[in-house]
Amino acid sequence: MTVTSLTLEPRPIDPSVDHGIQAIVAGASSAETCNTDLAAGPWDFDIRAGYGPGASMGDVIPTGAPRQGGLPQEYRDASEDELHARIAAAKAALGERVVILGHFYQREEVVRHADYVGDSFQLAGFAKQHPEAEAIVFCGVHFMAETADLLSQPEQAVILPNLAAGCSMADMADIDEVEDCWEQLAEIYGDMEAVDEEGLVPVVPVTYMNSSAAIKGFVGRHGGIVCTSSNARTVLEWAYARGRRVLFFPDQHLGRNTAKAMGVPLEQMPMWNPHKPLGGSSQVELEDAKVILWHGFCSVHRRFTVDQIDKARAEHPGVRVIVHPECPMAVVDAADEAGSTDYIRKAIAAADEPTTFAVGTEINLVQRLAAQYPQHEIFCLDPVVCPCSTMYRIHPGYLAWVLEELVAGSVVNRVTVPADVADPARVALERMLAARP
Repeated sequence: MTVTSLTLEPRPIDPSVDHGIQAIVAGASSAETCNTDLAAGPWDFDIRAGYGPGASMGDVIPTGAPRQGGLPQEYRDASEDELHARIAAAKAALGERVVILGHFYQREEVVRHADYVGDSFQLAGFAKQHPEAEAIVFCGVHFMAETADLLSQPEQAVILPNLAAGCSMADMADIDEVEDCWEQLAEIYGDMEAVDEEGLVPVVPVTYMNSSAAIKGFVGRHGGIVCTSSNARTVLEWAYARGRRVLFFPDQHLGRNTAKAMGVPLEQMPMWNPHKPLGGSSQVELEDAKVILWHGFCSVHRRFTVDQIDKARAEHPGVRVIVHPECPMAVVDAADEAGSTDYIRKAIAAADEPTTFAVGTEINLVQRLAAQYPQHEIFCLDPVVCPCSTMYRIHPGYLAWVLEELVAGSVVNRVTVPADVADPARVALERMLAARP
């Protein structure tokens, strides 16, 4: 008798977070979501103030934050298959006149139509590579569309399918509050442009890419620079070659984790809370500071905890834990590795042997990686399905709408940065491009 050995192929994984949430709400899945309203269409929340259901639902949205007008009913009523067909038809009709960019954290139903997928900086670069396109449709959030507008040609239209797709972390660094902070620091340090005997200014402002164009413009005007999560260390080294200390915003965790890895003591990293005099620190603390951290954070990455890592290690011996540096310091310290979104993606792609990965970043990317690399076991550290509130505001219904409007000769939801902000913001971005690791 001959026994035939069967090799079982890994069971396909559905990369769609939306399908999983719909199953949870329908009672067909035992998983848990942070808000069952995520199963509804984002248009249900367009007229409400707030970031919408998801990780940022508890964050306070600034007055005057962009709102999305009504989406025509035909797009609300269309099925998933119909929307996909309409998007594909519009793309074919537009040809090279349009480039669609999709962030790693976007829904699978949107990413499948993107010409390029990447992080915010990569996508801005892709936009810059296509001067022939009349329109750039940026499936991400508002600050990303602003950056694409800064780096693209003046005649190109940058379109954000849903104007309500903002970013709560970017909103935590308000330009008026940042200007006030700078004035208070000048009262301590003196002339902010004066160099000392070593040729250093008192403070160099550094902003994370995840900030408004107004903040990037502020940084450009004051001798500062933009950073990404992948080049934050190089940028801080650039800043320390020019200044005694750094004012880092809006994400405290990226700033703290990066500076700590460079050997900066925690006691030399005071927090600046814009709602307190001197940011809540003493003059002595600010004088001794090497990094002044803005009181901002990413609500997605703040959900990850050391307890989640401990649980993953207990249930999956040998698990490889990788987290994003926007996570709190204790989480980064407890993980095996920390790196940018692109670092996480490349680390998993480079694993030769079947590996169990516990990943601390946005669920849409984690789920997509799990589907893309079925030879590995890949899961999100946070067992509760809770996507980025604002990335999730981009729905294929909005993408179909803006594309069909372009086919009809109409540009809707265009994002533009005024020249007085754009010029210094480009300076800060160009400094970042020149500061390579």
